[in-house]
Amino acid sequence: MKTDTNLPAHANHLSAVSDDPLIDRLHWVIRQAIRLLAVLMVAVILWCVADVVLVLYERLSAPPVMLLQFNDIFVVFAAFLAVLIAIEIFANITLYLRDDVIHVKLVVATALMAIARKVIVLDLSTLEPAYLYAIGVIVLALGITYWLVSTKTDSA
Repeated sequence: MKTDTNLPAHANHLSAVSDDPLIDRLHWVIRQAIRLLAVLMVAVILWCVADVVLVLYERLSAPPVMLLQFNDIFVVFAAFLAVLIAIEIFANITLYLRDDVIHVKLVVATALMAIARKVIVLDLSTLEPAYLYAIGVIVLALGITYWLVSTKTDSA
């Protein structure tokens, strides 16, 4: 496992070697569990891609054939964005496996993409104002967090 000498000592908390054999074995189990999560995420991504194909087929084969209604476009967007979010989560898992460090910028970017998906597919006619305000606060908080993390990593 690759380690970065600029990271604090606790950053590589699943390192392959420790003074305690039990801890070594438990770390190995956790690393295998993370690998399993990566494999499962690939299965989810493939499932989501199949879902996109199915949604497109269903929407384009329904009358009027080969035309998407306004609501159909949002359903298709939601399916596409779900695939992209799954890919981002897979990237988080693989980076964690490789570096054994949580990449905060990528995690926040994934959260921004997830909330953006939610905003894109919102049906504004059925929402309470408080729900909309809450989503606005979440988007603002994640945007500021991403900006802060980006400026910190850019200047470092």
